[in-house]
Amino acid sequence: MKQFEIPEFYRSPIISKVKAKRKLEDPRKKDFSPTLLDFGKIRFLIARHFGFCYGVENAIEISYKAIQENPDKRIFLLSQMIHNPDVNSDLLSYGIQFIQDTSGKQLIPWEEIKSDDVVIIPAFGTTIEIEKILSEIGVNVAKYNTTCPFVEKVWNRSETLGTKDHTIIIHGKHSHEETRATFSHSVKNAPTLVIKDLKEATLLADVITGKLSSDDFYTIFDGKYSPNFNPEIDLIKIGVINQTTMLATETQEITDFLRQTMLDKYGEETIKEHIADTRDTLCYATNDNQSATLGLLKEEADIAIVIGGNNSSNTTHLVELLEPKFKTFFIQSADSIHSKNSISSFDIHEKKIIEFDSFLDDSDNPKTIIITSGASCPDSIVEGVILKILAFEGIEKEMNIN
Repeated sequence: MKQFEIPEFYRSPIISKVKAKRKLEDPRKKDFSPTLLDFGKIRFLIARHFGFCYGVENAIEISYKAIQENPDKRIFLLSQMIHNPDVNSDLLSYGIQFIQDTSGKQLIPWEEIKSDDVVIIPAFGTTIEIEKILSEIGVNVAKYNTTCPFVEKVWNRSETLGTKDHTIIIHGKHSHEETRATFSHSVKNAPTLVIKDLKEATLLADVITGKLSSDDFYTIFDGKYSPNFNPEIDLIKIGVINQTTMLATETQEITDFLRQTMLDKYGEETIKEHIADTRDTLCYATNDNQSATLGLLKEEADIAIVIGGNNSSNTTHLVELLEPKFKTFFIQSADSIHSKNSISSFDIHEKKIIEFDSFLDDSDNPKTIIITSGASCPDSIVEGVILKILAFEGIEKEMNIN
């Protein structure tokens, strides 16, 4: 796999050793058991896969290249490069400006963008409409386009499905930048609908089977379907694709559920005429990180720490997987840990930061802590969390990697 040139301060000596050892031992990525970092009083179970993925490293490399190559030009990002506050803050420190926020709200009017400005397209990609605006201004949209190749793969798959008269069902969060971009590309070729989860898939199945009417469809999925969508016609032949940061298992569950719905309605003989096999749109990095998190569930630990941006979809799903078994803290960096007992953790259900004063107990009993991070979290931040916890315990010695 390509080695990207990213700033050295995003890397970590400790994590690099961990990843190098696992890559040597498990080159085919078949073993999803965690790595043990044993410091005696503190034992860390590090997920087999975590941190920067291919698409994120590609985006960071291109972004810093844009800065280096254009010292005298204004540089803009369409919105956040990735959902990590440290990465975005560092890019902003170089004078880069955001044109929109993550919800698509305009921060800088298009009229202020000039043809000789540099505009970086984030890893999530962007809509066809925005690309057209930039092209009409005269901006070279291709030069610093950091759209993840796996997002583009989903777009290509939706185009193929559309040319074969499938309606596209996107498993995603309809307000997320990536899903907005995928929706824009999909509607070029096919009727398109965004569904968030299995609950909405169940409602969609009720429309398909006639338990719910077309009027019900338009109410339930308001704002999530393409113009002129006709559920009586457009739900006869479907294909499911996904926002690449969603839970892969949930995408598969939704696809299997809708396939069974089509089987019940149309029968086995004609099933291929009603739903496509779309397993090939799942992102490998999302799959690996989530499989590694499932591997953590086979272990025993005192607490789990998930590191990443609060608005990171893929990181949120790691929390969802861990919290049924472990007391799980979702933090952005070592700064979220204030003392041995105090930590600020993001609650994914309440959508707010909650302060805890019972982080690590004061006993001398050995503690086992699970550590993982989202695909947009630098390894250096993971290392910072590990080192801060060790400092609270007064541990300063070489680590043993098992």
